[in-house]
Amino acid sequence: MRAMTDTAQKTASPPAAFEDYLNARAERMNTLVASYFSGVAQGSTADMKRYLYEPLAAYSANGGKRHRPLICTLACEAVGGDPDRAAAAAAAIEHFHTAALIHDDIADESLLRRGEPCMHLTQGEGLAINAGDLALSQVTGLVVEDMSLSDAIKLRVLDELVQMTQRTIEGQALDIGWARDGRFDIRVEDYLIMATHKTAYYSGATPLAVGAIIGGGNETQIEALRSFGLSSGLAFQIQDDLLNLIGTKESTKKDFRSDITEGKRTLIAVHAIQHSERSDELVELLSTHVSAVDDLARVVALMDAAGSLAFAHDYAIKLVNKAKSELSEVLLASRARELLLTMADYFIARMS
Repeated sequence: MRAMTDTAQKTASPPAAFEDYLNARAERMNTLVASYFSGVAQGSTADMKRYLYEPLAAYSANGGKRHRPLICTLACEAVGGDPDRAAAAAAAIEHFHTAALIHDDIADESLLRRGEPCMHLTQGEGLAINAGDLALSQVTGLVVEDMSLSDAIKLRVLDELVQMTQRTIEGQALDIGWARDGRFDIRVEDYLIMATHKTAYYSGATPLAVGAIIGGGNETQIEALRSFGLSSGLAFQIQDDLLNLIGTKESTKKDFRSDITEGKRTLIAVHAIQHSERSDELVELLSTHVSAVDDLARVVALMDAAGSLAFAHDYAIKLVNKAKSELSEVLLASRARELLLTMADYFIARMS
């Protein structure tokens, strides 16, 4: 994988500033997100807790670095607002993320999520769907109940969250539909539309726009942060796809290269099918959901030979550079702005 190695060396190690920010605030955000599940009013019977609240709380607790809610509060700060006022909306976005993962795992028939068995395997598909539905109800519920926001701000935030939900579902429909129909005629442009809708809105654009709205940002700032989130959120997804194939930490996990086994139409796969001299073999391996180590390695080798690993990494870098240049023009210099700029670099520098 020489081409990818050379390309990766052009990118510095993950910027410490944003990673430190996540690490310093993750526990507080974990407490905020978990507070919904810990109240005595949640679940009027022991069985309600057993079949709903406790499994959902356990799944949510395995939530990663919580970058989505944290960038929401950071955007609020970046436009001069009080980040604590964005806390409820930030938690609502994290609940959406939880719901999306639960439902996505079912649709993809996935086995593991962050090294743990998926909820539909431990609780059954019906209870998992139900738990995801409950998490979705909190997306609007937490905002409606937030007494720190005016009605006008609530309505605008709710509109953002509804549009985020619609965009994500649109992207998911493309992803699932292509898989159902065995489609491997997908172009790079098709992938970018799917990934932007499925991931970039809720992983970047909407958290940042919502934070800026709550913080009192002007329209130029709000739209610049939204655009920044779309570009950096798409770069985040592309890098996630790369990490699944070649990340050093991921290589020790049981779900390493699971994107190949699941036949996912990632940017790398789509580009490779278009450019590989052995595209027929590549389609055959992806469509038969191979899982043997040698088969998985063969797929990665074919992708690398087609230049697809390097193409995806370079594309992510271009997205981040574009995002950073746009944001620098509309936000005053501040600690929050610098953290957001290093966030973009962090998204594509997670190679280990």
